[in-house]
Amino acid sequence: MSKPVRAAVMGTGSWGTAFGMVLADAGCEVTLWARRPEPVEAVNSTRTNPDYLPGVELPRNLRATADAAEALADADFTVLAVPSQTLRANLAEWLPLLAPDTVLVSLMKGVELGSAMRMSEVVEDVAKVGAERIAVVTGPNLAREIAARMPAAAVVACADETVAQRLQTACHTPYFRPYTETDVVGCELGGAVKNVIGLAVGIADGMGLGDNAKGSLITRGLAETARLGVVLGADPLTFSGLAGLGDLVATCSSPLSRNHTFGTNLGKGMTLEETIAVTRQTAEGVKSCESVADLARRHGVEMPITETVVDIVHEGKPPVVALKELMSRSAKPERR
Repeated sequence: MSKPVRAAVMGTGSWGTAFGMVLADAGCEVTLWARRPEPVEAVNSTRTNPDYLPGVELPRNLRATADAAEALADADFTVLAVPSQTLRANLAEWLPLLAPDTVLVSLMKGVELGSAMRMSEVVEDVAKVGAERIAVVTGPNLAREIAARMPAAAVVACADETVAQRLQTACHTPYFRPYTETDVVGCELGGAVKNVIGLAVGIADGMGLGDNAKGSLITRGLAETARLGVVLGADPLTFSGLAGLGDLVATCSSPLSRNHTFGTNLGKGMTLEETIAVTRQTAEGVKSCESVADLARRHGVEMPITETVVDIVHEGKPPVVALKELMSRSAKPERR
């Protein structure tokens, strides 16, 4: 009888905890790592994570620890579920503890500030492992719905298709259906840029601009993502799939989306500081909009919606002024 797959999930936020639950429901032995003792005690004694997923009962084959070495020991999959801008420092700290052949799985949807690296590039840079040891999970995966075991699909991407298939098997449950993909670049860009477009749509919703504006932002946001992706070597078809359109629609239409909610508060007139104060969890697009814009500039790609979000979030430009400037840009063919 083969031994069960072991997975370490590094981070006990809502998505890390929910994906840990998926892995456990699929039959893996899962250890959640938390920096603080409180969530460890809650998970192990009450089978819940009240800070992030209150009321959700976690499986018995999922436990928690504050000891990174204990979590990472002999893990077949090491799932990285920390805020994207903290990945480099955290992974460097864990590096000596990683199991020799573990596959490093990124749940993060962001681009690193300063380096403009995607998360898999940060992993490769820090861990010095080949592409066959790095995988990505992405798609329309709102953590609260998955924690409620509502039906969802996802993409598990790795340059090595056999590794993607292993991960697919490790997280396939009756409510969570993963598809394999080898286009890591496209999958990561879809996840990172959709957070920025989610902010833009939230701002428009907060301003009461209507569904035509929402539909336009989603569609033109997808065009921006694809333009950047093609320049970086992604397959254009990736952006019409779960990692592109699927994730974008879920983020831009759900009140469960942190980025959409953050943008809505900005659109209603709250300041950045006020919005941060009422947001308990990380809205990745708030920082990633700058790094995505930086990445686009480095490659000569126009991303006007992304630049508009940067102007509003980080330059203090009033949304009404930013909207007027965006709508007043010179007219052009749609597919250019």
